[in-house]
Amino acid sequence: MTGAISGAESSQWRVFQGDGRRRRPAIPEPPPWRRFQDDDGAGPEGDPPTARKPTYVIGDTEIDVINAALHLRRPLLVTGHPGVGKTSLADAIAHELDLDEVLRWPVNSRSTLQEALYRYDAIGRLQESGSPTTEGQSVPGIGRYVRLGPLGTALVPADRPRVLLVDELDKGDVDLPNDLLTVFEEGCFEIPELSRLPEQQPAVEVFTADRGKRVTVRRGFVRCTQFPIVVITSNGERDFPPAFRRRCLPLHLDDPRKDRLQQIIVSHFGEEALADVEDLVDTFVRERDLKELATDQLLNAVFLRREGARLDPEGLLRTVLHQLNPGG
Repeated sequence: MTGAISGAESSQWRVFQGDGRRRRPAIPEPPPWRRFQDDDGAGPEGDPPTARKPTYVIGDTEIDVINAALHLRRPLLVTGHPGVGKTSLADAIAHELDLDEVLRWPVNSRSTLQEALYRYDAIGRLQESGSPTTEGQSVPGIGRYVRLGPLGTALVPADRPRVLLVDELDKGDVDLPNDLLTVFEEGCFEIPELSRLPEQQPAVEVFTADRGKRVTVRRGFVRCTQFPIVVITSNGERDFPPAFRRRCLPLHLDDPRKDRLQQIIVSHFGEEALADVEDLVDTFVRERDLKELATDQLLNAVFLRREGARLDPEGLLRTVLHQLNPGG
């Protein structure tokens, strides 16, 4: 295929015409991976949260490593180039095992273990305790000012484990991996603000990282009954301490070759999509040997081709398959 399209197709593809005329065209549907859910877990058209998701395409060796981590109750330390599917692995595990929504902890240079476990709004409590209350109205309890973070929520006692995504741990402080060791080994943590409460206050309800949910914390300790399925991603920006790596199972995701790229396309768009995009797959594989590209860039190109966009090496395709490391 040359990627040429007719004038009518071009008119449908070009929602924005660039001629300055005011219109009210229908806004095109987004790609499946750019559709967002409302508070009930449904998509913009009311699709139920149980709607089918694309199959996560992965090899047998990688599947065995994931299962080993599940059996051993050890975190997965997932490495690979950007866009290879490290982050979406957590969603794939939660979906296939029918577990609750993935708990996400995006790590940056300011991230601390404390914020991942819980936050205590001492200032908010002080302000409200000093405010006058109407007759018969009680002062809010301390639990109203405690919110568990993603890691803290993952350690809440439950019948089935939660999936916790620790995204890009290598961007955090150099001491952060070591700070995690005790929590990973013991599966519990203390909230001192609650453990210091008087004996007549043994249990306190606090908020979790889930929207609007609350759990009861007793004597200020949170201790898991099911160790969470922890997926830690790293872009290889630095090495982790041996003690931390010893407690994780390493999983490296290689860049998918042509046959696996075709499987990924089929999982998102169906078998019929392959007939129209073979040239895009060949171009992507050839370009990836020369510069760093991500698999989702190919998916973007396939989606645009199916929407009617003209994709040729000198035009839009060059923009979609732009190099990720221009300084490389």
